[in-house]
Amino acid sequence: MKKLILYFIKFYQKYLTILSFGSCRYHPTCSSYAKMQFENNNILYALFYSTIRILKCNPLFDGGFDYVKVKCPEKKQINLKFKKIKVKYWKVPVKNNYCLILQHNTKWDT
Repeated sequence: MKKLILYFIKFYQKYLTILSFGSCRYHPTCSSYAKMQFENNNILYALFYSTIRILKCNPLFDGGFDYVKVKCPEKKQINLKFKKIKVKYWKVPVKNNYCLILQHNTKWDT
């Protein structure tokens, strides 16, 4: 089910955003927010928070920065294995064991 929803979001981002002319009031855009929610949360939480976000994206709200918030895993003993990885998201810790998900900007990679 998640794969189907993510496919629809990618289709919307690629072909249907032309119709909206970049009118999202938030950063990241509502479709990027929904994509991050579905990749990092379960379906019910992601659907709920994405719906709330889309409903807030109108002229009655100011907009601004609204990042995905997820529960951080507890700190454990880490076995370090150094190898090259591809970074998709950054998890930034905030209070009460939660993290904000920030999307990695691939334009800066060299």
